[in-house]
Amino acid sequence: MTDKFLVLWHSPPRLYKVRRDLSIDSDDAAIVSAVISMAKSLGLRVIAEGMETVEQLRFLKNLDCDLIQGYHFSQPLPADEFGKMLESGRKLSRS
Repeated sequence: MTDKFLVLWHSPPRLYKVRRDLSIDSDDAAIVSAVISMAKSLGLRVIAEGMETVEQLRFLKNLDCDLIQGYHFSQPLPADEFGKMLESGRKLSRS
């Protein structure tokens, strides 16, 4: 498996993390699909980081990925700016 993938085992919660640079049009897609399926069968939650495109988001949503983070939603923000964003009622795109 490439360095694009990282397994984090915490108790609780137990979490599998899919790392950035996901290519959905290659063998990576098959690997991610299999690993998410395996993680789910083990009762793990799955988080994907570094998602930048609508295509990546749709791919991961179709695989029932629990949590998704990345520039598709927002660049990293200082805590005070994040708080202001939440207070403004801004909704994140979930295309």
